[in-house]
Amino acid sequence: MDAFRIIAEKQALQWFAQIFDRTGPTFEQNVLGVKGVDTIESENLEAILSTKFSAYGLGARSPTFAPLLGDGIFTQEAAPWKHSRDMLRPLFSLNRANIFTQIEEHTEYLVNCIPIGEFVDLQTLFFRFTFDTTTFLLFGKSMNSLQATFMRDESNTGEARFSKAFRVSQDFLFRRGRLGDLYWLIGGKEFRRQCSIVHEFIDEAVQGALSAEYQKDKAADVHSFLDALIQQTRDPKVLRDQLLNVMLAGRDTTACCLTWTFRLLAQHPDVLAKLRHEIGAVVGLGTTSRLPDRNDLKRMKYLNLVFKEVLRLYPSVPINSRTALETTTLPTGGGPDGTKPVMIRKGEAVGYSVYVMHRLKKLYGEDADSFRPERWDPDVENAVDLKNIGWGYLPFNGGPRICLGQFALLEAG
Repeated sequence: MDAFRIIAEKQALQWFAQIFDRTGPTFEQNVLGVKGVDTIESENLEAILSTKFSAYGLGARSPTFAPLLGDGIFTQEAAPWKHSRDMLRPLFSLNRANIFTQIEEHTEYLVNCIPIGEFVDLQTLFFRFTFDTTTFLLFGKSMNSLQATFMRDESNTGEARFSKAFRVSQDFLFRRGRLGDLYWLIGGKEFRRQCSIVHEFIDEAVQGALSAEYQKDKAADVHSFLDALIQQTRDPKVLRDQLLNVMLAGRDTTACCLTWTFRLLAQHPDVLAKLRHEIGAVVGLGTTSRLPDRNDLKRMKYLNLVFKEVLRLYPSVPINSRTALETTTLPTGGGPDGTKPVMIRKGEAVGYSVYVMHRLKKLYGEDADSFRPERWDPDVENAVDLKNIGWGYLPFNGGPRICLGQFALLEAG
């Protein structure tokens, strides 16, 4: 019962870190009579996600998320997942110049929405920003929620209704996900209603894209995920499911990364000053500055270090799990000294926390809990050399299911 109380109090990550401090990096747990193993050993994560990839599945993820996401890349396994991955992989390189232009435009709206001399909830604005850029990537047309916020225009009711329903549905998914095989305890009429609103909106966009009139009138220089997917399938259900899966993965990662970045910069003025100096040297500051292009972002090496450190302390998916499809072993964590293999029985879940692993002192030094971008700088002498950190750093997962887009860094920059 403590676990459910702590989750409700939004202290789950700190609680996990405390448990690993007490038990060690790999331990067996028993939740409601169901046994499983939790680990933060990089060797074990490599086995789960890569070297023994085929021995593990997603457990109850598919039925947990199906009411909203259906059958898409985020919930699929085996052959269907591989087919989706092969289908989606090329789409992330589509029309990047146009996407970058859209990011620039929505960044202007974002800045205009921030009041001068007042307190502001940046996280709310960041989620609207990523909602706008992600919908452009998917549909070739942005929802323009930030623009509506700036203009105080409430007439865009269809988009606003969809945005709210998507947010509420996501909240239901995350609460269901925390219950594992007991996901079915959370749901009901309100959950189904919000999912239906989301589906209706996406279905309308899909039907519009499938129409002959749309294909004839579509501007030649606008390409979206939906346009490209239609070249591979015209099944409305497949199109809807894949779009929603990509939207779920693409929107939150950038918004959360931006939120933590600004919070950490506010708490570390020395890092902020150094970053401002770099930005000023590349594109200028204030009224004399210019918008950065992709080459400018590549030149901002310290900005890259800042994002790398933010994602170390606050990875996009801090806690995850897999379920054994066969009896197998983890390479370490067993025996009296914790160095022997650990048996994982078929059907047992293995939980792992990248959040906790990224804060291990044996990997990152005594200041592992501190925000210090310089730890990633190869030209700075550090107590711990991170050049070969390998599976000890997993901001975008790893192995065959590594994040396809890794779009967050370009968008956040």
